Amino acid sequence: MKKTLALIIALCLLSTTLSGCTEKPASKTAETDIWQTVSDAYVYCLPLVLVNATMEAMTNTVAPSNTRAPINQLIHAKGLATAASKDIVTPNVDTIYSQAFLDLSETAMVYVKPQTDRFCSVEVMDAYTNAVSILGSGGDTQEQQTYLITGPNYKGTVPDNMKQVSLPTNLSWVLIRVVCNGDADLDNVYAIQNQMQLLPLDAYLSGAPYTPPTGIDDPENDFVPITYVNAMTPQEFFDTANQLMVDNPPTAADAPLMKALNSINVGPGCTFDSAVLGDNASEKWKTMVTNLTGVLASDCAEFSVALGSWSYFGEPIAQFGTEYEFRALIAINGIAVNPASVAVYPKAYQDSNGETLNGSNAYTIHFDKDALPPTQENGFWSITAYNSDNFLINNELNRYCINDRSGFTLNEDGSLDIFVQSTAPDASKLSNWLPVSNDDFHLFLRIYLPQNSVLNNQWSAPVIKKVV
Repeated sequence: MKKTLALIIALCLLSTTLSGCTEKPASKTAETDIWQTVSDAYVYCLPLVLVNATMEAMTNTVAPSNTRAPINQLIHAKGLATAASKDIVTPNVDTIYSQAFLDLSETAMVYVKPQTDRFCSVEVMDAYTNAVSILGSGGDTQEQQTYLITGPNYKGTVPDNMKQVSLPTNLSWVLIRVVCNGDADLDNVYAIQNQMQLLPLDAYLSGAPYTPPTGIDDPENDFVPITYVNAMTPQEFFDTANQLMVDNPPTAADAPLMKALNSINVGPGCTFDSAVLGDNASEKWKTMVTNLTGVLASDCAEFSVALGSWSYFGEPIAQFGTEYEFRALIAINGIAVNPASVAVYPKAYQDSNGETLNGSNAYTIHFDKDALPPTQENGFWSITAYNSDNFLINNELNRYCINDRSGFTLNEDGSLDIFVQSTAPDASKLSNWLPVSNDDFHLFLRIYLPQNSVLNNQWSAPVIKKVV
């Protein structure tokens, strides 16, 4: 993805005419107007810049490991998350991930999805975090499927035995989720991972053994992506965005916004000049970045779906269209989420009385008889506890969630009570115990392949009741 400085300059000069960029920095209109445009530009570009930073960090290696792999190669995680897992916030303990970052500018990539007997979902995202395609959104038992993943400039044919996934950008993120039924099930997941294939089209068609090229380990790319992006100066951020938009162009639907952003030289191949920001630009920029999450959360409240004490972000999540603020909010808080049709993630900070969840109290999560989360065939659900830092909670059982694969005990009437507390309950309740710390915590109720009753808000979520 990285270009030489000479190529970047050449592209910028060429694109000045083609993209609508101004030849000079925007004239000094009202300062508030300039900063509103800057804010709009930042919100639009943030997912693109963050995906690129994530790609640079996760492909920063000579050879594949369980956390990194060179571009166009698969990364296979080898275990479920624990309290020691600190790579990403709010990790789930339901699925094992495989993933890859693709550069489609010079080749089409073939992905072979093996036959499975369980939930195995392949999310193919563009450079702006939109889920362009979900390949096998459940427990597929059909024969293996072969997909041809192509970029916007692909002119070749599609072999008869392949299904095409056409992307509007040359940078793509492929995220594969395979459900795992605990540590004893890991070998079964590894067997599925070992049957996956990802290789260039030419190499696939040749039939010859394929050895992927080695990558590069650059110490400068050893960073936490969101921290790295948040620390960028305006010049660094928009220089990166302008370069990325050459290979990952805005859509036709983005044209009205791009016309406005061109006024400050933000767009494919534009040459941004931070002088347009005026005095005290650095402090104003830091304030904008710091306050962004709160502003976006308020502006995107309309996309939040309430389920009693729980709430989740619904459509158009993962397929954002022109909802740029929503796209940026999700990129910051939960990048690479599924569309609601594949999974929803209701979250709870409070109990049924509206009080903040805290481990100094004990709680019961109650499901009525026949009211467990309704899922389609091969769907599943879980309730996971997190500390206020968004990481899993260390406990004596190394138990981080209760899910539909747990050995919980139903009540005599067929209902279910999950006991959420910091100390162990009576032995008769131990199988239903979800341990937490003594501090504030929150819960995620993940529902994969939800039935329409969940999406239509006809299903009643469980009540979180403080034990008096």
